[in-house]
Amino acid sequence: MKSMTGYGRNEAVIDGKKIACEIKSVNHRYSDYNIKVPRNFGFLEDRIRRLAAEKIKRGKIDIYVSIEYCEQADRQIFLNEELASEYLNALNALGEKFNLVNDISLMRVAHLPDIFRTERRQEDEEELWEQVRSVAEGALEAFSAMREREGERISEDLKKRIQYMRTIAAKIEKRSPETVKEYEEKLYSKIKEVLENHDVDESRILTEVALFADKVAINEELVRLSSHFDEFEKILESNDAAGRRLDFLIQEINREINTTGSKANDIEIARDVVELKSETEKLREQVQNIE
Repeated sequence: MKSMTGYGRNEAVIDGKKIACEIKSVNHRYSDYNIKVPRNFGFLEDRIRRLAAEKIKRGKIDIYVSIEYCEQADRQIFLNEELASEYLNALNALGEKFNLVNDISLMRVAHLPDIFRTERRQEDEEELWEQVRSVAEGALEAFSAMREREGERISEDLKKRIQYMRTIAAKIEKRSPETVKEYEEKLYSKIKEVLENHDVDESRILTEVALFADKVAINEELVRLSSHFDEFEKILESNDAAGRRLDFLIQEINREINTTGSKANDIEIARDVVELKSETEKLREQVQNIE
């Protein structure tokens, strides 16, 4: 299980370039990528998105890539051979015409205007991508490790809450038959009080109690609730993205709890239902952090 919140960074100097990649994410219902690369390297954006999508299934993800050249490593120097040849011809002609000593040297020629020109090095896209990818993969590893650590903490918290909710549901299950018995006793006592010394119609009381028992029966809801708890824990143990499935399951858990509360005509059960609802909301809040 992974949290949707995470951070990872990696950098390296490769072939005269300092390449850095930073990744951070927060909660989001879907996958939302914001990728920033240097101005002249827009072709990297889509490749980085595809690389990240292999490991990130959901969240609002910001990815920043920077490329800095060390000591003008992005420049190439070219000799203007035609101009240099013209300079040398002109200098030789000058020496011959005026009988001057020929002291032409390499450094003298090199300082003549426009002998050299510099141009930005044309990067090989595939080669640069391989370099950026190696750095981005390191950032993704750090990013995923952080999300897994956070996801483990969330998972442990969710397991504890599910176990606590199981104990509350068990209390409700134990209490439910007692409400029917108490209703029968109250009904019998009230009818006997009204009729005073007259005989009480036992069969009529049993009928009323049976109707009441059917009305407040919550066995089916508790069975389904237990099944949802089982499925919840099963999803927590899986290695797949779990956020959306858990979110849906919480809706089902909440539905069974609401039905239980509406059917159970008992103050003690009502208190337990309120506690279950409170825990369900805490589950929902935590699940919003899960990928």
